[in-house]
Amino acid sequence: QVYLVESGGGSVQTGGSLRLSCVASGGAVSRYVMGWFRQAPGKEREGVACIADYGGASHADSVKGRFSISKDNAKNTLYLQMNSLKPEDTAMYYCAADRSPAPWRACRLFQNEYNTWGQGTQVTVSS
Repeated sequence: QVYLVESGGGSVQTGGSLRLSCVASGGAVSRYVMGWFRQAPGKEREGVACIADYGGASHADSVKGRFSISKDNAKNTLYLQMNSLKPEDTAMYYCAADRSPAPWRACRLFQNEYNTWGQGTQVTVSS
């Protein structure tokens, strides 16, 4: 059984930074496509960023230039560095894994491709 546990959320002011972490147990992030998703109150969950097993990454247009996804295979941990935070970034952030990725395919932010989810960590940005 693979478990994902997020941490690093909190409350910051506009323009601040946070780094989210997601530790995987029972499986290796090196073999999975990993992604970050978020859900704001009253809104649907949306993709933020993903990273393929081979390391290629993709970011949603709304966070490009501000957020950066990365992973440390040795620590079995996924990260999301969030800079220049805005109030509209306020949401519950979820880590997710596609444990059966197609070989050498670029990662995508389609939620139905991810089969393992964490419980989430709350990010609140105040103006």
